[in-house]
Amino acid sequence: MSRETTHSITATVLDTFSECTDARLKQIMTALVKHLHAFATEVELTGDEWRRGIEFLTATGNKCVGIRQEFILLSDTLGLSTLVDAINHGRPDESTETSLLGPFYREGAKEEDFGANIARTDGEPALIRGRLVDEEGKAVAGALIEVWETANNGMYEGQDPDQPESNLRGKFRSGPNGEYAFRTIKPTSYPIPTDGPVGQMLLATGRHPMRPAHVHFLIEAPGYETLTTALFSAGDPYVQSDAVFGVKPSLVVDYVPNDNAASAKEWDLPGPFFEVERDFVLVRQRS
Repeated sequence: MSRETTHSITATVLDTFSECTDARLKQIMTALVKHLHAFATEVELTGDEWRRGIEFLTATGNKCVGIRQEFILLSDTLGLSTLVDAINHGRPDESTETSLLGPFYREGAKEEDFGANIARTDGEPALIRGRLVDEEGKAVAGALIEVWETANNGMYEGQDPDQPESNLRGKFRSGPNGEYAFRTIKPTSYPIPTDGPVGQMLLATGRHPMRPAHVHFLIEAPGYETLTTALFSAGDPYVQSDAVFGVKPSLVVDYVPNDNAASAKEWDLPGPFFEVERDFVLVRQRS
């Protein structure tokens, strides 16, 4: 047994993976050890700093309860989620870009009728509509479109016990011509939670915790790649500095005021209201 040094320990650890028969696992673990050791060497990590890092990760795990997924929040705020998304979802130029699922998605939204209102709390009324098409512009009928957003208090329904069940959440089917529509409220910017270790990290490093106003979309259709994306509000003060790096210019939309009384009556909305028209382009699954 030889005495390990800063120059030899990395190679010693890597040698222990020599019998690993899973090639992908071996590749990942080898790269992980190399980069972790290089990081510790570069910053000359102290024992106290290493201990505090372990405590931070432990606290992050302890904060993961119910809908709260603090590790996803950590990944988001470090840009890792966006990087992984970019690696795995490089899309053709004509298709809709992806964005982050976020740490507060939860299953169980009920399917609603075309044009249904998912808002069960107050806010500025809005209509969001458009079509689902493929890369050739052909309609994608029968797709399942799941949407969710925060209430005006900046909290998702799953975070806030005072919100009605299924508030600002819903599922819709695209029609024969790929059309979809739903009523909601104009979204608002909000802070990610700062009562946990991720929020403390942001504040300690001088970063703000704000996300720009947005509506999440999760779109599934047989024969097509699942699309996880979001629509962000143009003019939002945080659209250029999203705390989780989820904004892409192609996903920024205008909420256009509509004071047409006939339109308000057609959609059973109080006038005036805001309107967004946005099509989504889905990518066929590759064999």
